[in-house]
Amino acid sequence: MTNILEVRDLVKTYPAADGGRVRALDGVSLDLERGEILGIVGESGCGKSTLARSVMRLEEPDSGSVRLGDTDLTTARGRALMRARARIQIVFQDPFGSLNPRHRVRTIVGEPLVVHGRKGVDARVRELLEIVGLPTSAGDRLPHEFSGGQRQRIAIARALALSPEVIVADESVSALDVSIQSQIINLLARLRKELDLSIVFISHDLSVVRHLCDRTEVMYMGRVVEASKTRALFKDPRHPYSRALLSAIPVPPKKAVRTERGERIILSGELPDPAHRPSGCAFHPRCFMAEELCRHEEPALLRRRLEKDIGQADEGRLAACHFAGDPVPGGT
Repeated sequence: MTNILEVRDLVKTYPAADGGRVRALDGVSLDLERGEILGIVGESGCGKSTLARSVMRLEEPDSGSVRLGDTDLTTARGRALMRARARIQIVFQDPFGSLNPRHRVRTIVGEPLVVHGRKGVDARVRELLEIVGLPTSAGDRLPHEFSGGQRQRIAIARALALSPEVIVADESVSALDVSIQSQIINLLARLRKELDLSIVFISHDLSVVRHLCDRTEVMYMGRVVEASKTRALFKDPRHPYSRALLSAIPVPPKKAVRTERGERIILSGELPDPAHRPSGCAFHPRCFMAEELCRHEEPALLRRRLEKDIGQADEGRLAACHFAGDPVPGGT
């Protein structure tokens, strides 16, 4: 498989109240294959939305690169950036705040087409509304006349207007009722197949990620701490933070197999002050596996393998933990 999106060492900082800098993104890298859905998970404040906005150039990263096919989005300017942005679109969390309340739906969905000088706008708008499961008559109505799920369908229709190759979905179902969430998730899964879309799906809902995503990256304090095929991650998480997140997924009591020992992992304390990261591993103040090494030496995100992995096709998974397994030679 070939990558449609490659993010390398992305750094984004913001000024802190004490004059320092908050590292919202601290060297984040990811690959998105064509036709793949990649999940990004982590607690609030870990940098997920900053990653989405930086990939889209809605926020300018301090350093690093974002490549969409053969185009470097971080250096593109003018018409080159405009052409690139037609190939990658975003769906935001709030399906009402992201739509202009004074514009009718046909104007909202058709605006990208007008901006890019496309022809046949009215026909394309009708087609897009049908694709996302809305009647063509919806084009004559205002956003407040729709439910939250319908408004998110409108936002998705707008994102699809220019036939993009990549969709970044930033918490795009978290503001919806559970029954409506499943409809939007099924819609995204269908669009992936029908339109050959690649999707970066950002969420704090691990149950949704498990159902939808092919691979998943776990973020903590602006860094990726584990990356794996989704099935393998949920079966056998390697980073203690991943184990704690997965243990918190609500499941029926008789089916609860939360960790290898079957217990719920409760993390102590809150996220550290992002302007003053702990020394060594940033997770060590909350980690149930931390040892002295963790307090002084920061673990690299490497492909690591346990003894039980030897001989398997997937020889280890990326994890930033001293105790996640032995590094695989060349496994970065």
